[in-house]
Amino acid sequence: MKSQLLSQLIKKEFLLEFRQKSTLAGILVYIVATVFISALSFKKIIHPTVWNALFWTIFMFISVNVSSKSFMQETKGKGLYNYLYYNPRQFILSKIIYNMMLMAVLSLLTFFFYSWFVGNMVQDIAMFLLALIFSSSAFSGVLSLMSAIASKANNNISLMAILSFPVLMPLLLVSVKLSKHAIDGLAWSVSYKYLLILIMLNFIVVALATLLFNYLWKE
Repeated sequence: MKSQLLSQLIKKEFLLEFRQKSTLAGILVYIVATVFISALSFKKIIHPTVWNALFWTIFMFISVNVSSKSFMQETKGKGLYNYLYYNPRQFILSKIIYNMMLMAVLSLLTFFFYSWFVGNMVQDIAMFLLALIFSSSAFSGVLSLMSAIASKANNNISLMAILSFPVLMPLLLVSVKLSKHAIDGLAWSVSYKYLLILIMLNFIVVALATLLFNYLWKE
C-alpha cells in the first residue's frame, strides 16, 4: 500500500511537470545556451582540469535551477491538502525520486551537448557517467530538502542557495575528483573509494531528508 501511494505521488509529479511543457523546454534551452556560450567564450579548451571544472560549474547551476522549483509551486492550499492526505516521508521521497530521475536525464543531456560544443576529453566514459548519475541524484536530494526549507520562508530562492552551498561542497569535491580520474583514464581500483563515498552520500542525503522533513511538515 505504501509503495503504491509512493508510485502515485511520483506519477503526480510527472503529470504536473509535463502539463507545463514550456518549463521543460525552458530548461533544455537553458542547458544548450549555457553550454554554447561557454564554448564560444573559451573557444578551445586544451587542459582536462579546465574542461572538468567548467562542466561541473555548469552542472551545479543547472541543478540549482531545476531542483529549486520542487516546493516553489506548493501554495498554502496545496500544503494543507498534502498535510491532510499524504505521509511526510512518502511525500518528500516522491519529490526526491522525481528530481533524481529528472536530473539524471538532464545531466546526460548536459554531457551530450557539452561534448558536442566544447569537446570530449573523457577516457573512461563508464566511470564518468556513473559519477554523473550518482552526483545528480545526491544533488537532487540536497536541493529538494533545501527547497522545502526555503518554501517556509516565502519561497526565498536566495535562502535555498545559501543553505545548499555548504552542504553541496563536499559532494562537489568528490564528484570533481572522481570525474577527473575518469578523464585521465585511471584504473577503477584507484577510483573505487570515491565512487563508494558518492554512493554512501546518496543514502545519507535521502535518510536525512526523510528524517528532517517531518519537522517542516508540521509547520
